[in-house]
Amino acid sequence: MKSKITLKKIAKEFDVSISTVSKALKNSHEISEDLREKIQAFANYYHYKPNSLALNLRSQKTKTIGIIIPEIVHHFFTTVISGIEHIANEKGYNVMICVSNESFEKELLNIEMLANGIVDGIIVSPSKETLKKNDFKHFEALIANGMPLVMFDRTIDEVKCSKVIVDDEGGGYLATKHLIDIGCKRIAIITTEDFLTVGSQRTRGYLKALTEHELPIRNDLIISINDQYDMTEQITKLFSFKEPPDGIFAVNEIYAATSMKIAQKLGWIVPEKLAIIGFTDGFISEFTNPPLSTVAQHGFRMGLRSFELLLEEIEHQEEPYNHRFEKISTDLILRKSTIKE
Repeated sequence: MKSKITLKKIAKEFDVSISTVSKALKNSHEISEDLREKIQAFANYYHYKPNSLALNLRSQKTKTIGIIIPEIVHHFFTTVISGIEHIANEKGYNVMICVSNESFEKELLNIEMLANGIVDGIIVSPSKETLKKNDFKHFEALIANGMPLVMFDRTIDEVKCSKVIVDDEGGGYLATKHLIDIGCKRIAIITTEDFLTVGSQRTRGYLKALTEHELPIRNDLIISINDQYDMTEQITKLFSFKEPPDGIFAVNEIYAATSMKIAQKLGWIVPEKLAIIGFTDGFISEFTNPPLSTVAQHGFRMGLRSFELLLEEIEHQEEPYNHRFEKISTDLILRKSTIKE
């Protein structure tokens, strides 16, 4: 087996300096054509590859970025990571993925590790616990120390960095309007607690659609799920009302699939008696029976833009930089949970 070749070994083989070898491999015309060809042929034969770590140290760049997501099993976050990795690899960057598991303390540990000189920038979707605590000092410290930072999906107004979000309000409006268009009159929403901006924005879209179409807003049809308690039990109470909903807009596919399961257990036919539409077009939406109509978030596109904004800031760290705010549009994907035959 051929031993690993280095610039030093090549230089010794030809009795020249390391600088001469480096220039020859870069095809510099400072080196004679004959010597260039010999050095390049020797390097190719031994499969020489530049030491990327040494190159990065010399340029004071690691060519690595960090990503912190709240959970790994969520289809949306995996699509965002796919988008980031796709373009990061094209640009010669490596990606480190950390998971906060919705924990403030875990998120803090992730930030401390990544900020310790091993990444050039960080892309993050904050944890539920961070948003609930309303404590953002770790993000503010990152920015104060010059670390490029981009937030996606869940964002924090107080943190001055670039942000990429889904048009959550627009998506909530589209979903609710679709239920109205197919004849639903009593439309419920299953949403998150208010400290999660994605849920509150989707709820705003829901309320806007009801108001525009002069449908009553019933507080009993607005269910905010508290993660500390049983989700199924919280959703089940919707089905016990004297005038139960004939349409449900759920702000994620877990809530939507759970609603369908409860309805079917009670003998309700979806969508004839109850139409259901969710948010996030993941595997759950596709493989429920019937398949769920949903709002597509375009996570891959969000990942691409998040990296592009981060790279832009990394490459302009020595200059004043105006942070960017971008909103990804949503689309409806209609399936049999809302299509009445």
